[in-house]
Amino acid sequence: MGTKTDIHKKLIEASKKGDNKARRQLYELYARAMFNICCRMMNNREDAEDILQEAFVQAFSKLESFRYESTFGAWLKRIVINTCINAIQKRKVELQLTDDMHFYGDRYDDTYDENEMPLTTAHVQQAMEQLPEGGRIVFSLYLLEGYDHVEISQILGISESTSKSQYMRAKRKVYEILKEQYYEEA
Repeated sequence: MGTKTDIHKKLIEASKKGDNKARRQLYELYARAMFNICCRMMNNREDAEDILQEAFVQAFSKLESFRYESTFGAWLKRIVINTCINAIQKRKVELQLTDDMHFYGDRYDDTYDENEMPLTTAHVQQAMEQLPEGGRIVFSLYLLEGYDHVEISQILGISESTSKSQYMRAKRKVYEILKEQYYEEA
């Protein structure tokens, strides 16, 4: 006992039994972090709020299946991300995921000076908002949520190389946006 995995075990077990007070406490513990994921994935505050509620409803209905094989936060995060992806697919938004790794070949130069621009999280977040949906989702899952390309390919139902090319394209676009903003401000 006492490991990170079961830090909220009492709340989880009470929630499994239908204790609404315990469920409210779990919601309050995780809502902010999960809302941030929803915002990055949906790129729209209202949609993010709706998805957050839907994800928590799903999580509480599936709570019996939570077996402490991971942290509750990791389990919930997966539900939140899947709920976001399902909502995006329901909207029938074309993810524009293409398998064009070869396009970058030697042309993509990833060696820029990161000290060149004073970046803040807000700058990167604003740049991300300008990405096409498919690239933004892959970029967010990889860079911000910590999934690798194998996991992303499974989550989105795309090839690993598609995930990598989407990430590279998104990363380059974010860099270009940030560079443009920096030189406008300078």
